[in-house]
Amino acid sequence: MHVHLIDGTYELFRSFYGAPSAKARDGREVGAVRGVMSSLGALLREPGVTHVGCAFDTVIESFRNELFAGYKTSAGIDPDLWAQFPLVERAVAALGIVVWPMVPFEADDALATMAVRGAADPRVERVWLCTPDKDLAQMVVGERVVGFDRRHKTVLDEASVQAKFGVPPASIPDLLALIGDDADGIPGLPRWGSKSAAIVLAHYRHLEAIPDDAAAWQVSVRGAVALAASLQAQRGDAMLYRRLATLRTDAPLAESVDDLRWGGIRRPELEALCAELDFDRFLERWPAN
Repeated sequence: MHVHLIDGTYELFRSFYGAPSAKARDGREVGAVRGVMSSLGALLREPGVTHVGCAFDTVIESFRNELFAGYKTSAGIDPDLWAQFPLVERAVAALGIVVWPMVPFEADDALATMAVRGAADPRVERVWLCTPDKDLAQMVVGERVVGFDRRHKTVLDEASVQAKFGVPPASIPDLLALIGDDADGIPGLPRWGSKSAAIVLAHYRHLEAIPDDAAAWQVSVRGAVALAASLQAQRGDAMLYRRLATLRTDAPLAESVDDLRWGGIRRPELEALCAELDFDRFLERWPAN
């Protein structure tokens, strides 16, 4: 059994900025939704895709915004993209995929939660985290829970995480706390870059293990004195940033792994939606039995 967990928000954004624009009969922009339907429809037809779930950041804002004012918000999202959020959730559900509209948790928290459930099930051979988002790299476990960039067909297992980021999966939140994450509004600490952070965390693993005094460091890194001073001065901020970057694995998902089994499209809902989106040709790929 393979479990495919999809970052629906990423899929919608990628489609909006990568797929052609398209209008429904009523003039609404629906190109991104059509793109997601085509993309996930192709996934469902691939051999071995049997259990699927898809999570969305339904309102973008989450509990993390209460922890840090600078965390990402929905401000600045193109209105044509924003208007397609409710539509895409309906579309994915009509494809017969379990949908998690996340409030106040984030889509990544849903994927992390189900990844843990999948990994704990001995029947599951592999959990595929279908997103290139580096946040999800923290959930990778050996070759059992892997990241999967569907666009580039690349798999990120534990060895690949170490090679790409210079740290093991468990240290990814610490890495993001030091270097920041522009996509999520995490600023990081002054002077820390990806190379210096990786060198230090490859040895110490977590922020609290890094000594305040650079003279006590057991690794050699350029600018160690300034880096240590930056961390010492803002260690509290760094701990908060790590909390923001750490995915929750206790999101309130009602489904078990078995509930993710794909049983085919929901034809009445899909037919109605395709008529609404002026996308009837999509139904040709799903002939009625």
